[in-house]
Amino acid sequence: MKARLPSLKPAEVIRILERNGFHVLRSTKHRTYADDANPPHLVRVPYHGRDLKSKTLRSIVRQAGWTEEEFLKKL
Repeated sequence: MKARLPSLKPAEVIRILERNGFHVLRSTKHRTYADDANPPHLVRVPYHGRDLKSKTLRSIVRQAGWTEEEFLKKL
């Protein structure tokens, strides 16, 4: 059975990305992060105070090159 992704705020997702080697490229309403892979994974995170929708969080996980299970282990 597939594990369900938790409700997370953008700041929490950004913390997870930074702990796993991503660094900020640009910061506006959406923050763009990249890792050191070749070619790099580009991840765009909307930055606001509300929880991310599950579909948006799933998209961020996919952009980072992770499965949902890998993401849950990184929490």
